[in-house]
Amino acid sequence: MNYPRVLCLGEVLFDLLADQAGQPLETVKSWTPYPGGAPANVACALVKLGVSAGFVGCVGKDEPGESLVQLLAKEGVDCRGIQRHETAPTRQVYVLRSAEGDIASATRSDRTFAGFKDAAPDEFADTYLSAKDLSVELFEHAEFLVLGTLEMAYPHSREAINRALKLADIYDVKVLLDVNRRDVFWPNPEESPALIAELLKRIDFLKVTVEEAEWLFNTTDPGAITYRLDGIEGVLVTDGNKGCAYCLGENEGILPAFDVNASDTTGAGDGFVAGIVQQICQHGISSFQDAEKVKLMVQFATAVGAMTTLKPGAIAAQPTRAEVEAFLASH
Repeated sequence: MNYPRVLCLGEVLFDLLADQAGQPLETVKSWTPYPGGAPANVACALVKLGVSAGFVGCVGKDEPGESLVQLLAKEGVDCRGIQRHETAPTRQVYVLRSAEGDIASATRSDRTFAGFKDAAPDEFADTYLSAKDLSVELFEHAEFLVLGTLEMAYPHSREAINRALKLADIYDVKVLLDVNRRDVFWPNPEESPALIAELLKRIDFLKVTVEEAEWLFNTTDPGAITYRLDGIEGVLVTDGNKGCAYCLGENEGILPAFDVNASDTTGAGDGFVAGIVQQICQHGISSFQDAEKVKLMVQFATAVGAMTTLKPGAIAAQPTRAEVEAFLASH
C-alpha cells in the first residue's frame, strides 16, 4: 500500500466570498463559495508538484463536507486521515470584500474574515478532530507534517495536534508550521500567543508573514528568529509582493517576489509552503550546506506562490512542477 510523504493537518472549509463589495455582513445578499483551508490547500498544491500528500482533519456529515472530501480525492490527495463528525457542521467562513470590482480581482488586502454569522467559532466539525482516531500508520510512513495554528484554538483539535507532534517525534517526521494567524477563529484570541509559543518548541521549520514575525518575535529577521528558536532547521518570512527572507541551515538571504499580474492572492502563502516542502523532499536537508542551492529552493517556492495568484481560487490556480520550471526558465 502506498502512503503519502507529507501529511497536512488542520482545517478544510468553504470561504464564502461576498458578491457585493463594500457591504457589511448583514446586508450582503449573496456569496460565492470557494474551497479552502490552508492545510488542505497545501496538500493539493503538493500533489500538483509531484509529492504525495494526505489531509488529516475533520468535516461534518453534510453536503459541504462530502463535496470537500470529493474535491480533495479528485485532486489526488490521500483522504484516509479525514474524520467525520455526526452532528457538527463543516466550517464555512464569511469573507467580506472592501474593494469594488469582481471576485477575481479581489486581493487578500481587500478581504476581511467576517466570522461565521450566527455560529460560534468552536461549533464546527474541524474543532472535533479526535486525537485517538489519528492514523498511526500514516505517521509511520510520512516524511513531513505541515501544520497551521487555527486548530490550536479548540480543546479537541489541540489535543489532536499534540498527539500528531508526539507521533512525528516517534517516527522522525519533520514538522513545518505555518502560523497563518486569524483571530476570528479563536474564541479567546488572547490565548493564542502562549499556545503558539508552546508549539514553536516542537517544530523543525517555521513559515511566518512579516506581521506574524513582528507579533511573535518583535523582529522580521529569520536569522534572529532561528537563534531564538534553538534547534530549528529553517525559518521563512514572507512579505507578499515584496518577497521573502529566509534562514535555512547556515544560509540567509532575501529574495524579491516575482512581478506578476495577480488575479487572486488567496492561497499564495499556501503555494509557497508547498513549494518549499517539495524542494526539501526533492533535495534533502543536506542541501542546506550549499548556499546557491538554498537560494534556488526558496526561488522555486516563491514562484509557486506567485503562480497561484494568476487565477481565481486557491486550489484551481495551483501550478504543476513542470509549469513552475517553465515559469522560472522564462523569468
